[in-house]
Amino acid sequence: MTCAAIAITNSPIFSPSQQTPKPLISPFFGKPSSIQSPLTCYNRNLREDEVSTVCSTSSLSVILKRKRPAKISIPIVSLGLGHVSQTPRDESRLDEVEVEGEGYSVYCKRGKKRGDMEDRYSAIVDNAKNNSKQAFFGVFDGHGGAKAADFAAKNLGRNIINEVALRSEEGLEEAVREGYLTTDAEFLKLNANGGSCCVTALVQNGELIVSNAGDCRAVMSRGGVAEALTVDHRPSRQDEMERIQRLGGYVDCCRSVWRIQGSLAVSRGIGDSRLKRWVVAEPETKILTIEPECEFVILASDGLWEKVTNQEAVDLLRPFCVGVDNRQPLTACKKLVDLAVTRGSADDITAMVIQLGQFVQ
Repeated sequence: MTCAAIAITNSPIFSPSQQTPKPLISPFFGKPSSIQSPLTCYNRNLREDEVSTVCSTSSLSVILKRKRPAKISIPIVSLGLGHVSQTPRDESRLDEVEVEGEGYSVYCKRGKKRGDMEDRYSAIVDNAKNNSKQAFFGVFDGHGGAKAADFAAKNLGRNIINEVALRSEEGLEEAVREGYLTTDAEFLKLNANGGSCCVTALVQNGELIVSNAGDCRAVMSRGGVAEALTVDHRPSRQDEMERIQRLGGYVDCCRSVWRIQGSLAVSRGIGDSRLKRWVVAEPETKILTIEPECEFVILASDGLWEKVTNQEAVDLLRPFCVGVDNRQPLTACKKLVDLAVTRGSADDITAMVIQLGQFVQ
């Protein structure tokens, strides 16, 4: 392995704390030679109405926008893997985050009804020239605060990778399951409020392992046809409703929304300690071989999917991502989010596009 690029979401909307993460333990993630963060920024231009921070490297380009000008202090924190810059959490909140990574792009937009952004993402990409490319991607949608989404974005990928290191190829689904459950158990020990829905994509040896807990969703373009890789976990889903009722809980409809114990509108996720008996962290997982007709995968929070259908999302992205010399997946992500906003979405929205062509074996 000659090079690795890791995007670690340590920002006021991506970092749960100033805590130093543990090193990754994996047979396919060696010691990287560099780390880039969405906040590895050194040049800033301040305007009266906003502060824009632009970061670029050979593999990662990020734009972070602020509503009000503010003096930015970005300490460099050693991770044992390299360096990551962190913006103090008391800075004014970000409205948008744009990330152009190695084989993926992300666009996050704060919803109109939100005080603080509660969506998060994470990405770990192995660029080794002489090895099978490996990667982990995740989108996390917090509720009741951002703590659970922060924690999942920081820890779930590492926990899954560590579990993969302990198992053979046949144990990938169990590795992902244990990664989710371990992350949930670790978060519950913090006695923190709130929870988070999760959708993740692990790529290994030409296989795509997609998992979810909650209503974040993964959709793949297979030759231009949208293929849902996950099924939303909602209390209205018949099997989920029956599971909750077997465990002594109840599901009712409040203002046209089905909720557990009259409270939560999702039935699986990280955290939610008060409802943990019914809101489990166990993911559902789908494994498939990445074939030439597998074009890209969209990971997105429900703020997008409540307003845009699976096929609409694929149709909008393809002209920017498939069959063109100058691919513009970040532009496509922004247009996708903007479409949901114009249709009335007031929720936080995160859309990540993963180009699958580089992982075909």
